Amino acid sequence: MVGGLRAEHAGEGMELVGWVHRRRNLGGLVFVDLRDRSGLLQVSFGPDWTDAASMEIAGEIGHEDVIRVVGTVEVRPEGASNKDIETGKIEIKATSVEILSDAETPVIPVYRAPEDELPAEELRLQHRVLDLRRRELQQTLILRHKLILATRNYMDEHGFIEVETPILTKATPEGARDYVVPSRVHKGEFYALPQSPQIYKQILMVAGFDRYFQMARCFRDEDLRADRQPEFTQIDVEASFVEPEDILALMEGLMARLSEVAEIDASLPFPRLTWAEAMDRFGSDRPDLRFGLEIEDWTEATASLDFGIVRSAVTAGGRVRGLRLSGGARLSRRQIEAIENEAKATGAPGLLWAKCTEEGASGPIGKFLQPEHVVSMGLQAGDLALVSAGADQVTSPALAAARMAAIAALELKPEKEHAWLWVTEFPVFDEEDGVLSASHHPFVMPHMDDVDLLETDPAAVRGTAYDLVYNGTELGSGSIRIHQPELQRRILRALGLGDGEIDEKFGFLLGALAAGAPPHGGIALGMDRIVQRFTGSGSLRDVIAFPKTTAARALFEGAPTAIDDAQLEALGITVTRRNEEG
Repeated sequence: MVGGLRAEHAGEGMELVGWVHRRRNLGGLVFVDLRDRSGLLQVSFGPDWTDAASMEIAGEIGHEDVIRVVGTVEVRPEGASNKDIETGKIEIKATSVEILSDAETPVIPVYRAPEDELPAEELRLQHRVLDLRRRELQQTLILRHKLILATRNYMDEHGFIEVETPILTKATPEGARDYVVPSRVHKGEFYALPQSPQIYKQILMVAGFDRYFQMARCFRDEDLRADRQPEFTQIDVEASFVEPEDILALMEGLMARLSEVAEIDASLPFPRLTWAEAMDRFGSDRPDLRFGLEIEDWTEATASLDFGIVRSAVTAGGRVRGLRLSGGARLSRRQIEAIENEAKATGAPGLLWAKCTEEGASGPIGKFLQPEHVVSMGLQAGDLALVSAGADQVTSPALAAARMAAIAALELKPEKEHAWLWVTEFPVFDEEDGVLSASHHPFVMPHMDDVDLLETDPAAVRGTAYDLVYNGTELGSGSIRIHQPELQRRILRALGLGDGEIDEKFGFLLGALAAGAPPHGGIALGMDRIVQRFTGSGSLRDVIAFPKTTAARALFEGAPTAIDDAQLEALGITVTRRNEEG
């Protein structure tokens, strides 16, 4: 490997292969930067040490040609070292060269000067074979490999066994749409690609495999964002006879191991907040704790405020909450409006704000604030107060969005570089317009103190679920699972499923639980997100070798594509094609 050579190899003969990263012709001498995944190495050609045929070849070598070089390792002359590469103190003085493969002129350059910008992402995805030669991408994928290897070693050390679960499986309602695969043998019937191995790993617990893990491939047909891909990899873990504390401690140890590989900090134990605490203090169930800005409750402080919006919200049972931005009064009206727009994007009607100076308060709510309100709210000259009044389910996401927008607008420096957090005791159900859905999935064990509320007040039922958060990103989610078939049936009924539908979709799980199921729990961590956050990459597409676009297309290979009529007929499928002309 070219990147492994150093000055101590001086005088040794070498035969090296790789790609031509760059070529320079200087006064009868030719210099080539030879590249493989280990790094770069300068190769020099000169008439005094290179045979004539090879000198001619060296003068014609093109970028990205694949070559074989024979020569001797030499220490570069004084002042000729390159401090930017690890092999910068040496070079290969080539006696001969052979072109193993001619490359067409690259559509996108692999070599870039420091000041050059990357080509457009769509172009890079179309020519991924060239894009993957970039040092940054290769280093990211090498780190990904090391993290996966470290995960397997850690889980093995703790007595877990890796079991592969099916890719062609049964469709079950898990929140997102399934990718489906038609069966040729059973026409009119379809497999589903797994959104997760959730049910299978629970069945493995019932079968006696008390410690399971898998680097699981998962598939979800959902609207994509920069932080989502239709297919992804998760570290899937399940164990029998455990409490939440057991899983949290196990995963903290794993994160410490992976952080060591990635050379970042993971001081144990990680702090913890209940879901209710996180929503109250930060408005989010995945708060970025690198910053200390917290939501404040100003309901009592503004009780005497003569302002219609505030009074109406409190009368309706809501609260007055807000953010106190030290030094925020310097923000312009346009900057404040930009923060407000982020809050509105969550569905909130907007934000009220007040600028505080030595002369008093100004702004939509500021002009109504009396000196006693300013004091009660803890405001000082130079502060900006962002206020939201109403039900918590409206104000929390609005203030969470405003918090992050304000941090960016004020260019606040993080108080720490790495902020880990466990969020625990999520509600079992989410409720919207009177309709319940599973907060995580329908297999979360409810808190035993709340089981009696399942039929009377299901929205108040707390679960044994927990999320791992790093710098404001959810890395993973888990819970203790339901191991009693009748309790599982009650949860599914609460979600609006009738007994017939329950038996049709989940009968195999309920049957397994009835065979004698141990208490069990686990977690799934997103490997793609872990690599993304550990490397600071802007998108998941930067940490996956062959990603999809936000339109769920694979530009390099051109997927998805139509299939021919003969294949459709064999599958028993008739396709209604869209009229492309409208």
